[in-house]
Amino acid sequence: MKKKYCIITQLVLLFWFFLDMTGVYFGERYLVTRSYKDDGLFFLIYLFTVLLFIFREKAGKWVVLVWTSIWFAIQFLCHEWYTIFGKGFMGTLEGKEKFFSGSLFWLKIEGRYIPDIYHTILHILILTVIATSIRYIRFSKKEN
Repeated sequence: MKKKYCIITQLVLLFWFFLDMTGVYFGERYLVTRSYKDDGLFFLIYLFTVLLFIFREKAGKWVVLVWTSIWFAIQFLCHEWYTIFGKGFMGTLEGKEKFFSGSLFWLKIEGRYIPDIYHTILHILILTVIATSIRYIRFSKKEN
């Protein structure tokens, strides 16, 4: 696998995550709220890992893989855990439904939290970066 494919997936994720810094609103509804105060540190860490991968690929590929894996685990606990188990570690199910009530959803089921459109795509992109990073690391070892 070529480095450019990893960079492309990382930049797409970086762009998507940047929407969280600015917010995307459609009247009373939103794709994602402006959350730089809550998520800005995560954004800066991910930006650093991408730049490290681009300029110091040998170490950067591992830092990207580790960070995005940790990030996905956190996202899983904050979102999918509630979907699967109906409760979670970070507040109540009712609080989560209320917090995201203005966001755009693929599907809404009363009494069940299902991640909104923004978070669903975010999680797919994080998993894509993880997969391409693993593949890149695996194939770069074979080339050496």
